[in-house]
Amino acid sequence: MGEQDASKRKNLKKSAESGSEAAKGRSAGVPAAAAPKRKPGRPESHLAMVRRARRINRELAEVYPYAHPELDFRNPFELLVATVLSAQTTDLRVNQTTPALFATYPTPEDMAAAVPEKLEEIIRPTGFFRAKARSLLGLSAALRDDFGGEVPGRLADLVKLPGVGRKTANVVLGNAFGVPGITVDTHFGRLVRRWKWTEQEDPEKVEAEVAAIFPKSEWTMLSHRVIFHGRRVCHARKPACGACPIAPLCPSYGEGETDPEKARKLLKYEMGGKPGQRLSPPPDYPGIPAPPLGAD
Repeated sequence: MGEQDASKRKNLKKSAESGSEAAKGRSAGVPAAAAPKRKPGRPESHLAMVRRARRINRELAEVYPYAHPELDFRNPFELLVATVLSAQTTDLRVNQTTPALFATYPTPEDMAAAVPEKLEEIIRPTGFFRAKARSLLGLSAALRDDFGGEVPGRLADLVKLPGVGRKTANVVLGNAFGVPGITVDTHFGRLVRRWKWTEQEDPEKVEAEVAAIFPKSEWTMLSHRVIFHGRRVCHARKPACGACPIAPLCPSYGEGETDPEKARKLLKYEMGGKPGQRLSPPPDYPGIPAPPLGAD
């Protein structure tokens, strides 16, 4: 990787061991979390929850100033296709698959004319490749026939495309068109329920309740920050509570590992000094780029 990457890894490790510095704006540091102070008495009011939620968002913005969509893309069509492929797999696997895919089918017109078996073989590493191929062929044909070969910038149009739901539409709108949207994936839903922002399970209801807490201008970046935190710290099975920079604000503190040293070993991606999910991350990403397909 060279001297610059070695220096980045050294700095990341030093940051992760530096205590509370992360909450003060260090982007890659993770403090040893103190147990939250719980006040006995009445349940938290809605207003108090909103204030706590907004503070969590501000804290996450300091911890992850580099938060970004973790799918590699160069235009709205590539982001749309990559997001459809990301169902039931990791962004890393998608990013390792799409270079060959877009080299073969760079436009909706090209993909709409693809031989299904050839398309299936290229996207096979992402799983459920037959169903995904049908979606890609269908949405590409719709873009060609109904939208002049361009990805539409309206939610109502996007959700009409085969294989495209609200989550995928919001990803594309927020990151390719700058239209604010909340992306409710499994990480987002898990964390907002742990933080007691909502008790809803249905993604659309989660989206609506969380949207009511934050200004519209925050929706896209809020989604990135929450998803980043869910992938790196607040894991599904064993959250790294003892290394969580927002532990004092979390009503679910203690569901995971609270010992700081043990918790640090659970950290993933740049927080754990390991490669991220993008082969071509943004310039300000402090971690290591992911390896190409076959190199991991």
